[in-house]
Amino acid sequence: MPEVSIIIVCMNRPDILFPCLDSIRANTGIPFETLVVAYRFTPENLSLLKGEYPWVSVIESNELRGFSENNNLAIVHARGRYCFILNDDTLMDMPVIDRLAEDFASLPEDAAAVSPKIVFRDGRVQTCGRAPWSLWRYMKHYLHFVDETKPGLWTMKEGLFKTYTLNGACFLIKTDALWKAGCFDQRFFFTPEDIALGHRLNDLGYSVWTDARVRITHLAGGSVSKMEEAIKPARVKGALLFYGQEKWLRTKFLATFIWCVEAGRLAKHLFKEKVALNVMRSVFSRKSPKQVFQEFTVQES
Repeated sequence: MPEVSIIIVCMNRPDILFPCLDSIRANTGIPFETLVVAYRFTPENLSLLKGEYPWVSVIESNELRGFSENNNLAIVHARGRYCFILNDDTLMDMPVIDRLAEDFASLPEDAAAVSPKIVFRDGRVQTCGRAPWSLWRYMKHYLHFVDETKPGLWTMKEGLFKTYTLNGACFLIKTDALWKAGCFDQRFFFTPEDIALGHRLNDLGYSVWTDARVRITHLAGGSVSKMEEAIKPARVKGALLFYGQEKWLRTKFLATFIWCVEAGRLAKHLFKEKVALNVMRSVFSRKSPKQVFQEFTVQES
């Protein structure tokens, strides 16, 4: 029986996925199973994945789904005591999973999840712990005024420390806590489902931790960077759901703020910035993040 269920969503990118799988195999000693959600894989790539990695359980996903839905497809099959949520564009050069699992022995009973320090290829830190996210913090982030690598109460400490929320690129979570939190919220399509999950865990009385001694490399952007004209509007709609807290005034206030920022970007680029235009067109609509993504994907195809 596996101790850890490794869950990876990959959008038809074996060139990114295969090095990730190789690094898992080379650096993991704890009993584990690997569940790969093969999202919209071509028949050729699906056959290659199954042939080259027979130890991987492949879950085919061919309908339009976001990060939350695809991860949840695998979570229902997870048999491990822990689930290790991992992006396909990550690489490990140390026993990340083993060391995070060992951390739980020294953590309090209410500990639900622990993350490593996540770094980019050049060594820059992406996240080492994450602070709570609020409407005001998101607005500052939208203007590029939030630095998650700045030391604070919840971030950039030494050793094993208590943080607040999660980075969806990589974290280890108790499977029972994940289920009690409702898994990933499927209303979101591209973010902020990881932040929302961390907040939900705290609301339920769990704690979230980071081990700065454990490091994983996140290549970042490989699977989705070419689809930004559809992804950013969907991402913004997800933010409106989470930070607006389903309150009309908060949501309209945030939508107006985003519309004004994108209008400025559109004017700056002489009305040729299609991403900004798509955000402005969708920000006040009643469409879900998934519907918004589908709308602009269809327009691009």
